[in-house]
Formats: sequence, structure tokens, C-alpha cells
Amino acid sequence: MIKVLFVCHGNICRSPIAEFVMKDLVRKEGLSDCFEIASAVTSSEEIWNGVGNPVYPPARRILAQHGLSCSGKRARQITKADYQRYDYLIGMDQMNYRNMLRVFGKDTEGKVSLLMDYTDRPGNVADPWYTDDFETTWTDVMEGCRGLLAWLKQNKL
Repeated sequence: MIKVLFVCHGNICRSPIAEFVMKDLVRKEGLSDCFEIASAVTSSEEIWNGVGNPVYPPARRILAQHGLSCSGKRARQITKADYQRYDYLIGMDQMNYRNMLRVFGKDTEGKVSLLMDYTDRPGNVADPWYTDDFETTWTDVMEGCRGLLAWLKQNKL
């Protein structure tokens, strides 16, 4: 089983979009039994009294426009234990990458990367929180998840 955790600042936009896109891609490939896919947050801003906020409404809408549901998903904070639990810890941007390393300590097993590293245009996934441009985020996430899945199929399955 390949375990993938997508990570962003709030776990209400980019990382849940990536989680549900990736789940859909592996389902369409008939590989759901080979994967455990989740998402989490590096900050505590979207966690109140131990309960995470649901996916941001515009993020829910873009998923729904593509036939995907994120029903029941709530933000959850990464923990040091996630480093041992997951095989791949995929950040949406450089800040997420740095924050993951702060939580995990060191990346001794080379598990931490950025989603766009699996594309021909490495960099950050566009953050719709600031731009309200969920279409660009969708495009980045779809490209990144397709690239990640192709890489995993070639190298790990």
C-alpha cells in the first residue's frame, strides 16, 4: 500500500482538492486498493477546539463541478507521527515544505516533496485563498496528481 499525504497551510483548499483528485485518479485506474490518500494542514488556523473546519465552499464547488465530493472532510494538523505513517508527504508550496520539515525534523528518508515536482514546471500550486482563482489551482493540482500517479506507477507499482 502506498500512503500519500497532501499538505497545505489550511487544509481547506489546495490539499483537499489534491486528496480527492488523487483518489479519483487511482479509482479510475483500478488502483484504489493500492493507495491510502489523505490531506492535512501545517498551521492551526483552521482547527478550533480540536475540530477542523470543513473544506472551503469554493473548493467544494470546484470539486463538485468535476463530479467529486469531499463530504465529511475536515482540516487536520500534521503530526510528527505522519512522517512514519506516510510514504509521500506532498506540499503545495515552499512554505508548506519548510513547515513540514519543522514538524518532522529532518527528511532522512526523502519522503517530503512538492506536488509540482512531478510536472514539467516545478514550483508552487497556485493558492486560491489569495487570488480566488480556483480554476488555476484545479489545473495545477490535476497536472501534479497525474504526474505523481504516473511516477508512482512507473517506480513503485
